[in-house]
Amino acid sequence: MSDTFLPGDPPIPLKLRRSARAKRISLRISQLDGRVTLTMPKRLAAREALAFAQSKEPWIRQHLEARGADVTVGLGTELPLGGRLVQVVPGRGRSVQLGRDEIAVPGPEDRVGKRLGAYLREVARDRLASACDDYAARLGHSYSRITMRDTRSRWGSCTSDGALMFSWRLIMTPPEVLDYVAAHEVAHLAEMNHSPAFWAGVERIYGPYKEPRNWLRTEGNALHRFRF
Repeated sequence: MSDTFLPGDPPIPLKLRRSARAKRISLRISQLDGRVTLTMPKRLAAREALAFAQSKEPWIRQHLEARGADVTVGLGTELPLGGRLVQVVPGRGRSVQLGRDEIAVPGPEDRVGKRLGAYLREVARDRLASACDDYAARLGHSYSRITMRDTRSRWGSCTSDGALMFSWRLIMTPPEVLDYVAAHEVAHLAEMNHSPAFWAGVERIYGPYKEPRNWLRTEGNALHRFRF
C-alpha cells in the first residue's frame, strides 16, 4: 500500500492498494478515521486509478464533509460523555472533576487530552464492570475478566473462556447504550453466536434493545473522531 494525494483545496490523502483479486477500481472511505483507500487490480497503471479518483472527487469531498473533521481534545473542547455534552475546562488539584456541563482537568495544557483519556478509561471500566456484574447475575453465568481497549471494529467481545473486552469510548455514549453493549457481551457467556436464543437472552437480561443497537450503528462512529 502506498500514499499519494488527490489534488484540490485541500488535497485529499489517498491510500493506493493493489489487489490480485480486484477486477476493477474501487473507493472506500472509512467512517472511523476518514481514510480514503483506492483499491485497484494488481497490473493496472497507477495513473488510471488516480484518474478514476479524480472523477469521483465531488463524491469523496461530500462524504468527508458529512463525516466531519477529527477533534484533538484540549481545553475548550466539547465532547459527549454519558449521552450529554460537556466542555473541557482547566482544573485544580490533582484529580479530574466531572460536573454537570463541564469536566475540569488539572495539569499542563499540553497534557489535558492524554490525562482526560486515562480518566475516561478508568470511569468506563468501573461503569462496565458494574453493569456486567448485574447482567451476569441475571443470566446465571460468570465472566473471568474485563479489559478496556480503544477498538475500531467492535464495541465489545467475549471469548470462550469468559473474558470480556470493551471499547472505553462507550463511556461517551448514552447510559442505555453502554448497558446494552454490556448485556450483549454477557449474553455471549451462554450463547457464543447470534442465534435467536442469543437475542432472546439479551432481551431477557436487558430488555428491548433495538434503539441502543441502532444508536451505535448511526452515531457510534463519530466517537472515534475525538483524539486524546
